[in-house]
Amino acid sequence: MDAMREDGAGPLGFDVTLTAPLPEAIDRVTAALKAEGFGVLTTIDVRQTLKEKINVDIAGYTILGACSPQLAYQALQADTNVGLLLPCNVIVYEQDGATTVSIVDPERMLSIADRSSGLDAVAQQAREKLMRVADSLR
Repeated sequence: MDAMREDGAGPLGFDVTLTAPLPEAIDRVTAALKAEGFGVLTTIDVRQTLKEKINVDIAGYTILGACSPQLAYQALQADTNVGLLLPCNVIVYEQDGATTVSIVDPERMLSIADRSSGLDAVAQQAREKLMRVADSLR
């Protein structure tokens, strides 16, 4: 049975702890994102990158760059510079014999943007979708 942290939220997003191994967790996250209209634009294997670039070993750690084209378009219409904060990152990493999935909270992320630009509504929509992704993994 998968478990989540008691509060389900980290400092920047929503956390879910899974008993699944990293590759299976990544597959589950990708499927859950797709069900909410997100695609994964980028996959960064941080463990492999750090090993290749600076010859250090870390536990499995993958960053998924998730994007909802509809929401990205709305956000870019509201503020062209919001691209600096896209895509919505999801991290999947191994720690203490479990796999943690941490999904960025778009409202927290976009709180640094111009509040008059109309991004609040887009951030709220994205947050609702990503919360459903987290809920589906629990």
